[in-house]
Amino acid sequence: MNGGTESSAAYSFMGSLQRAESPRPDGHVCGAALIAPQWMVTAGHCVKNEAGVLAGYPHGWKVRIGSTSVSSGGEVVEVDKFIQRPGDLQGNDIALLKLKTPAKSRPIKIAAGKPAEKTPVRILGWGMTCDKLEPKCFPDHLREADTVVQAAAPCEDVGIRETEICVGSLDGKIAPTNMDSGGPAIVRAGDDWALVGAVSGGNPGQPGVYTAVPAFRSWMNDVMAAKQPTLEGAVDLGDCSGALVKANAAKPSDPALLLTNGHCVTGDRPAPKSAVVDRAEKQEVTVLDHAGKPKATAATTKLIYATMTGTDVALYQLDKTYAQLASKGAKVFKLAATGPREADPIDLIAGGLRKSWTCAVGGVVPELREDGHVLRNAIRYTEDCVPDSGASGAPLINPHTGLVVGIHNTTNQQGGVCTENNPCEVDNEGHMSVHKARRYGQQTAGIVPCLTAGSRIDLSLPKCTLTKPAS
Repeated sequence: MNGGTESSAAYSFMGSLQRAESPRPDGHVCGAALIAPQWMVTAGHCVKNEAGVLAGYPHGWKVRIGSTSVSSGGEVVEVDKFIQRPGDLQGNDIALLKLKTPAKSRPIKIAAGKPAEKTPVRILGWGMTCDKLEPKCFPDHLREADTVVQAAAPCEDVGIRETEICVGSLDGKIAPTNMDSGGPAIVRAGDDWALVGAVSGGNPGQPGVYTAVPAFRSWMNDVMAAKQPTLEGAVDLGDCSGALVKANAAKPSDPALLLTNGHCVTGDRPAPKSAVVDRAEKQEVTVLDHAGKPKATAATTKLIYATMTGTDVALYQLDKTYAQLASKGAKVFKLAATGPREADPIDLIAGGLRKSWTCAVGGVVPELREDGHVLRNAIRYTEDCVPDSGASGAPLINPHTGLVVGIHNTTNQQGGVCTENNPCEVDNEGHMSVHKARRYGQQTAGIVPCLTAGSRIDLSLPKCTLTKPAS
């Protein structure tokens, strides 16, 4: 940190994020602030990793909390998971750290809103005190400085967004430096402190740019308060799972549609590079309530579409209309027109297993190969998403919108290479990789432009890109 003095007392919420790859002997890389017993907030760029994922489970990361010293005192807690907010780092440079065990230290409250210009603030950090990567530039003692929020203009050289604030002296003599990243800017709240910012960046000789933490309150609350999804609307399809879905233009009198995997059909599976349309197939269908008990029953009459190329989906027409199922209280989902992004939350509800999982998108795989089939833009889950065998066909639901964004379809079970139940990944450069126990889903947005009136599918529509039957 430029300017300021050594802190005379510890701040219970102040943390040092420490990683093995730090150039410092003490392992410090960034500051962080404890906002709940098991959660800390830091900068998004502080959780960069070799895999390039926005959410994951790091090895060897830890935080020292509640000490003026970066190397002793306070408490040391291991980091269980990191979640970076999706989007451009500029304007979204924020991440959450979930701790393996709750910290004993007292968290800081988040301020009610973004502070106005000229608001007095205090900044904290163990950032470098000179420009060389040498021990003399790595302070062990926490530094603090009192300054103010500036207008946006002094920080415009590095770009400043509505979700950021400009903090420090105009000449940069009081400002964050390298390795202050993620550290807090705090304001007085009665006899206590409130968190208003986390260091994002800046230029020498200027104030620093801080992410305005209150601007991300809803996102943080959503991440920290993720709840186990209910089974309402999940469908038990024997050895597979599914969900009732409909197009936006569907009428109550239309026959209901059931979405599941292409590999869950009862007849011959769709061949590679092909699809199946309008084939008579009968399966019993049970729609569940929130507790996993039967809510309504139906039967499939026709497989209107199925493929395992590009995506792994099947759509069945049922013997009951949307109105008839609604009269029994059965839940019907709408399909999202766009796919999920990395780090987006997803709920996976498997009716066939009577189980659900709270998950997140770990990434989008350009190409997934399995047993001769090629799947595009597959959804890779984060490591904590471990649906059991038998969850095939379970819908992936965005918990904020309630829309189906994908469908669970496969796991690399034995570490095999591109064989059945052992999919392999291929990146945009053509490099193949195998990840044993990694689980995947498929996007369903491509179905939306192909649905027509009367619960039918029209593969000739201009925007329909689903795989067509082989000629």
